[in-house]
This record gives sequence, C-alpha cells and structure tokens, in this order.
Amino acid sequence: MIEDLPALSDINAIVRAEHGDPFSILGPHHVPGGLAVRCFIPDAISVHLIDPRTGERLATLEKVHAEGFWSGGIKGSPRYLFRVNSDGTIWETEDAYGFPLLLGDLDIYLIAEGRHWELGEVMGAHAMTVEGVAGVRFAVWAPNARRVSVVGTFNNWDGRRHPMRKRLGPGVWEIFIPRLRPGCLYKFEILGAHGILPWKADPMAWQAEAAPGTASVVADPRPFCWHDEDWLQTRAARQAPDAAISIYEVHAGSWHGPDGANWLYLIRHLIPYAKDLGFTHIELMPIMNHPFGGSWGYQPLGQFAPQAALGTPADVAFFIDAAHEAGLGVILDWVPAHFPTDAHGLAMFDGTPLYEHADPREGYHPDWNTLITNLARNEVKNFLIASALFWLQRYHADGLRVDAVASMLYRDYSRAEGEWIPNKYGGRENLEAIDFLRELSRVVRQRVPGAVLIAEESTSWPGVSRPPDDGGLGFHYKWNMGWMNDTLRYMEKRSEWRRYHHHDLSFGLIYAFSEHFVLPLSHDEVVHGKGSLVGRMPGDEWQRFANLRAYYGFMWAHPGKKLLFMTGEFAQTSEWNHDRGPEWWLLEHAPHQGVQRLVGDLNRVYRDEPALHRTDCAHWGFHWIVLDDRAQSVFAFLRKSHPGDPVLLVICNFTPIPREGYTIGVPEAGPWEEILNTDAAIYGGSNVGNVGMVTAMDTPSHDQPAALRVTLPPLGTVIFRKK
Repeated sequence: MIEDLPALSDINAIVRAEHGDPFSILGPHHVPGGLAVRCFIPDAISVHLIDPRTGERLATLEKVHAEGFWSGGIKGSPRYLFRVNSDGTIWETEDAYGFPLLLGDLDIYLIAEGRHWELGEVMGAHAMTVEGVAGVRFAVWAPNARRVSVVGTFNNWDGRRHPMRKRLGPGVWEIFIPRLRPGCLYKFEILGAHGILPWKADPMAWQAEAAPGTASVVADPRPFCWHDEDWLQTRAARQAPDAAISIYEVHAGSWHGPDGANWLYLIRHLIPYAKDLGFTHIELMPIMNHPFGGSWGYQPLGQFAPQAALGTPADVAFFIDAAHEAGLGVILDWVPAHFPTDAHGLAMFDGTPLYEHADPREGYHPDWNTLITNLARNEVKNFLIASALFWLQRYHADGLRVDAVASMLYRDYSRAEGEWIPNKYGGRENLEAIDFLRELSRVVRQRVPGAVLIAEESTSWPGVSRPPDDGGLGFHYKWNMGWMNDTLRYMEKRSEWRRYHHHDLSFGLIYAFSEHFVLPLSHDEVVHGKGSLVGRMPGDEWQRFANLRAYYGFMWAHPGKKLLFMTGEFAQTSEWNHDRGPEWWLLEHAPHQGVQRLVGDLNRVYRDEPALHRTDCAHWGFHWIVLDDRAQSVFAFLRKSHPGDPVLLVICNFTPIPREGYTIGVPEAGPWEEILNTDAAIYGGSNVGNVGMVTAMDTPSHDQPAALRVTLPPLGTVIFRKK
C-alpha cells in the first residue's frame, strides 16, 4: 500500500468540515511510487478503487479516521472509480476531487471585474459532462466564507461530504459532483467567520423547489424549443415609441381564481383572453422565485429561477412562446432594488453583508422590511444585470418593468433626517444606483436589441427615458405615476365638485412629452384598502360605471402607452385579493359585460387609429381645443399623426348632464364620424350621441377654421374621426 497520509490536523479539519482547501487533501495526489487517493465517506463499511474499463479492483482503501476518512494508493496514475459498501448497499462513483479546475481563467477574470454577462451560465448548478463523466458543476460566490459545501438529497444533506474548492480573486467556490442528474435538490452549507450559517439556497439556481420547500433544484440544461423567430424580428417595431402598446397586467398565480393555475392553463385561457380584448402585451407581476406569496413576487430571492408553483422553467418558456405566436409581447416585472431577510436567502450570505449594505441607513428598507441591494459592489451589479439578460435572452421576454426605481435613486427615500447617509458630494442622489441603471441600459440595448426597459419611477427625476449617452437613465418608457394620481383624484370627486379640480385632469399634458410614458392603472390602485376602480367612482351604480367608462375613454385617447391591471377590464367591484383572484362571475351582469366590451373596442381603436399611438411621445400630435370649460367639466382635444392619417377629435363630459348643441372648433369642415362613444348602449350607457356622424361648418371656433355642433353624452367620452 502506498502511504502518504496528510497531517492529522488536516484530516480532523476535513472530518469537522472546517478545511478551507479540501482539494489539497482529498482526491488523487501524486506521491513517490504512485498515486495516493483519499476520500471522506462517513457511512462506508468498505471503499475499493475500481478500474472503470474492466471493473478490476485496483486497491482497497484503509479507514484512517473513525468518522470515515479513507486513504490508500495505486501505482501509476490510472483512472478509477470508488466502489462503496454502505450498510450492505453497493454503489460506484467517480471521485469528485479528481476533476480539474472548472471555471476558465477568463470566467474568473470577468467575475472579479463584475462584467460577466453570462454569469448565469457559469455560476449556480449546471448538469454537464466533464472528461466524459456526466454530473453537475456547482459554483457560488462567497468570498468571505471559511468553507462552502454542496448539500442535498444525494449526500444526506451532510456538509462534510462535498466541500468545494475556492478560486482566489473573486472568491468563487466550485465543485463537480459526478453522476448527479437534473431534478435533485441542493443548498449550500457555508462556514462563516463565526460558525455555520443556515443552509443557503443558490442565488443563481435556474429552478427552485415549490413552497413550502426552500431548496434549489438542478435544472434541465436543454435549451427551450422556440417558434418565435418572426416575432423577434419585428419586436423592435412593435415596442417603439410610435407603436400601439396596450398592456394587460396580470398576477399569474391568481388570474384563474382561488383554485390556482399553471402555465399550461394560462396558455389555453389567459393568452386568448388578452388577445381577444385587443391588448398588445401581457405584463406579469414578478414570476421570479419568492418565499412569500403575499408579496406578489416583489420580495424575490431567486433572480434566475421562476416561481415553482406554476410549473417548470420549460413551462414558462412555453407560455412566452405561445404568447408570441398569438401576437402578444410579454413583459416581466423585475425587482433589483431589495430582497427579503429570509435566512435561506441572500441576507448575510457568507456571514457578511455581501449582497446588502452593512449600515442599515443604507441597507434596510423601513417600508418593506427588506434589505437594500448594495449597488456599490461590482459583483452585485453583475449579478443583477446578468439576471436581467437571463430573462430577456433565455426566456425571450420582451421587456422588464423595473420595480421601485425611485427607492433606488434617492438615499433618503422614505427616511427622516439623520436616518440616511449622503453621497460623496453630500447629496441625496444614489450615484451607484444611477451608474447601475445606466450600465443596465447600455448592456440590454447592446445585447438584446428590441427589448425594452420600463421604469416604475414616481418622482420628477429628469431623463428617465433618455439614453445614458444623453445624460438619461436609459429606460425606454416610464410609468406616469403623476398622471395616474391626478386623474384618479379628479374622478373620485362628485361631478358637481369637479369644476374646482379641473386642472387635475389637464395638468399631465404640461409634461406629457418630457418622457416616453406609460399610463398605468396598475395593481397598486386596487389593493391595500383603496378598493376597486369602479368602487372609487362617485354616484349611484349607473354613474359609477359611466364614470369609469368615460375615464377609460379619456385614458386611451390621452398621449402615452396604456396599462390596465386584471379585474379593471370588467369593473370588478371589490378590491383585488390574490387569495381569491378575479370575480369572473360578475360578467354574468350587463354593466360588467359593457365595460369589458368597451376595453376591447378602445384597444381596437387605439391600435387602428395612427393618431392615437404614433404621436404618443410627440408634442405636435396633441392639441387642446377646449381646456377652460370648468363650469361644465368638458375637455376636448385633437390627436394628430403624420400627414395623410385621419385627425381625431376627443370630447369628454365629466358631468351626468347631456349637452346638446355643444360647439367645438375643428381644423376641417365636412363630415366627422363618431367612431366611439363610451355612453353607447352596448357598453351599458344611455345611448346619447350623434347617430354616428356630424358635419362641421365653415364657422371659425376655438381658433379653428370650422366648427361642429355635437351632443355630449352624460359622463361620456366620444371620439370623432375626420372622414
């Protein structure tokens, strides 16, 4: 027998799972006369080395420590297998400590630089073949750990069995475990400076265990099957500022209702539903893995793994592919700003504040009881940008709606004086977050052309949708939270009081073209005691529905892309509850059917009329005609597109009083067709209107060369098109 035992202190460190360099002790080591082989298999009765080609026994290892440290040797340097007898069960495997370095020098360099945009391809768990052996490569970033092990169902969750090798520089730990297959559960056991930490889920796992489990899952590495090449070729034009973009926001887990659903159900039902209503996109509230369903995904832990409750990663890809085949884009909500404090997650990942800030004045969100992502660390920025690219490239998502951007931009967000740390210039701006967002934009624009980034940003920060090279943050679109707040405040007023709040409906046009805006009526407007949209409208039942229809007409005619949260399209009367889902039974009643039909027709008109979308982001496409009729709460404006496209006239009457013979100035005499009336009987209205057509006379009015005399329906919006 070839004897070359390491020092007893090293053996004891392996047995206690405290050794920081297990590859220097375990596995094959060249010694005078042959090859010394050592392993730690605590439940083994015997361990033999076997020739993998012939099955011949090459050597029998000796148990040199009672806990299961085995050692022996063979002459020469042949390949070998372990044949292990564990309580009468015989099993064979290659030696995990006999494989070479796994991550290349370029990978290590880019990880250390914080610029490895394919990070999800090299970190985490990946089934692959190394030197002809199938297994799983694991890699995790934990620079301050004393020891990191992979634990899972394959080693009885014993952190002594598979301690990893640390690569100096970025502090990445790696190991290849032979004969593992996709589907096995795993976590990382980390020995920090002050002892063993709670088992950690893999930050870059491609798949996660379904709740209440918290383990990571080795994902199937096979590429998804796509049929959307034509869609991807035309995507840039479909999502451009001059395109019609109408977004249906969905909480995938509750859209079906209280019984739950899965991606295959949503393919069969959600996609045709959204398409039939004329939406151009579906926006999914975060589908990234999150530990608490009540957060709706806005407190994620798995930035590379979809939530398991709805199905497999392949099912997610199948859904997006089916949406593209149906002509629908898919936008994913994405949350880089913060993460929850769950022990199995990112918090104190290697025993130190790694992904978060150490100082709670920078690293703790008082509003959400979460930890703020440390965007000053290049590795953390790399982690997040790689996550964004992962969803856009691997899953073919058409865009990301970036959550809580305002909380990222300001160091004093939701903090009193003395509770925050100024930047290096003494200001409140978060310079690291600004740099991160700009770099995110540059990388996405370069690597995924045609995809869009949309900011949920609620302040007046300038240039959110301006390119980084022009001093902006680089988003393609920004949610217009000011428009939403102002107009909802107006609509909640009783009609007789609206004359005193006239500016709330018109103020948004002062800045409507300062950014590329999306007009959002999102889930935030129907939760946390706010009630439903129709429930916030004043008056009796008829007036509430009429108000909502008129408001939708104003919204769809207003410059800006559109977003409506599920339940809004059929005027659900109660607040949305993720445990109950939408109250689909309401569609048995005519008022709800009418609102749903109106939303479909608004989407159709918005898509078919160039004047309503081509100049969403161009000031010259909008012109006020009536802005000062406070007494009657009437607004009128023109929407224009390129020469040759029809001009549209939009008139809103936000009182329940019909107005006959109302004079409106228009740019041309002749016939004007009434193409939509929110008070039409088919929508549940009183059917007051203009019998489909009205003729403008050569009589100047409102600084226009011609004039119409029209009938304005009560609490209604009408749209006319010049024939």
